[in-house]
Amino acid sequence: MMAASGKLASFRLPPLPTVGELIKLYKLRAEKQLSQNFLLDLRLTDKIVRQAGSLKDAHVCEVGPGPGGLTRSIINAGAADLLVVEKDSRFIPGLKLLSEAAQGRVRIVHGDILTYRMDRGFPVNISKPWGEDPPNLHIIGNLPFNISTPLIIKWLEHMANRTGPFAYGRTQLTLTFQKEVAERLTASTASKQRSRLSIMAQYLSTVHNCFTIPGRAFVPKPEVDVGVVHFTPLVQPQIQQPFKMVEKVVRNVFQFRRKHCHKGVEKLFPEARRIELTQEMMQKADVDPTLRPTDLTIPHIRALADAYAHLCTREPDLLSFEFREELRLKHLSGRGNTPMDMPASTPPSPLQPC
Repeated sequence: MMAASGKLASFRLPPLPTVGELIKLYKLRAEKQLSQNFLLDLRLTDKIVRQAGSLKDAHVCEVGPGPGGLTRSIINAGAADLLVVEKDSRFIPGLKLLSEAAQGRVRIVHGDILTYRMDRGFPVNISKPWGEDPPNLHIIGNLPFNISTPLIIKWLEHMANRTGPFAYGRTQLTLTFQKEVAERLTASTASKQRSRLSIMAQYLSTVHNCFTIPGRAFVPKPEVDVGVVHFTPLVQPQIQQPFKMVEKVVRNVFQFRRKHCHKGVEKLFPEARRIELTQEMMQKADVDPTLRPTDLTIPHIRALADAYAHLCTREPDLLSFEFREELRLKHLSGRGNTPMDMPASTPPSPLQPC
């Protein structure tokens, strides 16, 4: 016990200015246009880090560390190698102070996580075969609201393709999102929050909504609460089709979330053959066309994606068809009417946010 205690103690940072003191020292303030909200309570940052599991001797990538509150908790949890990716240059001096105190265990990348090549950020020898336990590599971050959804979609595509952070194996993610987004990611079939995001996350990973942080815990206080979500990639995705094909089917199905699911499926096909191909796809998938999108299970979506893939194999041009583009071209052709024709008007878009 004594030796174990001594080893754990060696992981902890020496006395440093508090996060609040660093903010004052470097005259930092959260930028509203960057959706920045600081979490200064180290009890809460410790709680976020605990959701990742044991970080002892782990490799960690922290997204958007800002003033470094979560960074301290990751170091104190025993991470051997912490790579922080920060876009905002104002935070770099404070992070360098932390890096010096951590005696080489913190590496700083001044860059954009949306473009950073994480597959080059860690040694290859930490990789684990996909069918085995996850590698000792974690991605953790208090994400700015404005990048959280595009970033998780990007990482889900990497997960499907086993690229980026998933080139090392089934890398786990522990991330913050607006409460509403966290609820969508973890929503069950037939729930009000069930959405495109629910399907895309859950067909590829086990997703757990860990806990909610009240908005008042952040500086400045956001208008919404924040959810902490943990992802573990599945050994076998529940749908075997390519990510972009699955995403296209799901996106179209959920654009009419309050209507029968066949209404969204119709928009996968050109107008001239819409009814014929929709009927064929629904019959091949053996999915009730009167189900609402929120009532579709992942096996339903898998059957629809497989049926769509079959049609695309037979008629490859279907894969490149986009309903929005058809609407745009129809509108442009309408502008060329003669004066005797009815004036052209923009067709109302039936697309609804999902």
